[in-house]
Amino acid sequence: MLENKNQDLTPISTLGEFGLIRHLTEKFSLKNPSSELGVGDDAAVIFHEGKRMVVSTDLFAEGVHFNLGYVPLKHLGYKTVVANLSDIAAMNAVPTQILVSVAVSNRFPVEALEEIYSGIALACGKYKVDLIGGDTTSSTSGLVMSITAIGAADQDKIVTRKGAQENDLLVVTGDLGGAYLGLQILEREHAVFLANPQMQPEMEGYDYLLERQLKPEARTDVQEILEGLEIVPTAMIDISDGLASEVLHLSKQSEVGFRIYENKVPLDPLTVSTAEEFNISPVMCALNGGEDYELLLTIAPKDFEKIKNHLDFTVIGHAVELSQGNHLVLSGSNELAEITAQGWKHF
Repeated sequence: MLENKNQDLTPISTLGEFGLIRHLTEKFSLKNPSSELGVGDDAAVIFHEGKRMVVSTDLFAEGVHFNLGYVPLKHLGYKTVVANLSDIAAMNAVPTQILVSVAVSNRFPVEALEEIYSGIALACGKYKVDLIGGDTTSSTSGLVMSITAIGAADQDKIVTRKGAQENDLLVVTGDLGGAYLGLQILEREHAVFLANPQMQPEMEGYDYLLERQLKPEARTDVQEILEGLEIVPTAMIDISDGLASEVLHLSKQSEVGFRIYENKVPLDPLTVSTAEEFNISPVMCALNGGEDYELLLTIAPKDFEKIKNHLDFTVIGHAVELSQGNHLVLSGSNELAEITAQGWKHF
């Protein structure tokens, strides 16, 4: 959980709530002109002239969303920020600020929180967002983190889950399924360690999959790419709970059905080989795995020529009349398999 076990660790009680906040955030500086007032007052002040603000929040609970038996604290801080920025990117907006709230038990010293905030700082630097506030409190059930992300977009550029029309093309960024398999590797090696702490974990060769799970990236670059291509998606969502779940969300909100072609789902070669190692279908990893943090969007047919050869995008299907439902077109046979959500369930 905490790398340096030889140093004397500092109990949080020695700093107190406000001393802890100052200690963890004193190195964060405001970079965006819209961040008028940040940490240290009763509320932050944000000013967006001529822009629409977009706000999203997520909660992360130890034992539910992450296992500190194999998730480094620095990676945890980074990933929680990325997960929220992905929601802002899914609105075709640019993230600008975050708020971080932490509930922590007394088994965590100050140095543990420093590790988490170092990951948060790394994400803030990479994505050019400002930490402008949050809260801290005690917990009787381990570590709980809440991140709120704020972004901005021109009113006519905001994209929601509504808006997909029949015959629109269904498009995904990047590749899918890798994060789920990264989790399977971590769970496998953690189980081996618990059974025999003398055993060394076998993770060599899985770097890409482990990174997809432990240090994913938000596709905040897509907004600029689409703007350069002169494409405004008709609907969009981020892929956090699995491709199947997100397709069903788009279907419900836009009141259309979808056809996804199995042989079009983008898969990294390491995802395919590792899925075979675990004796599971790589496409099922993409459909039901989650935590890929790629974007799923629909575009008008007229925009196909603009996107067809772009390395960041893959057309995986199209929208149909709602009464036709949501189906996967199986490779080789063209048979239809109904799409059901079997990915992450919060309750």
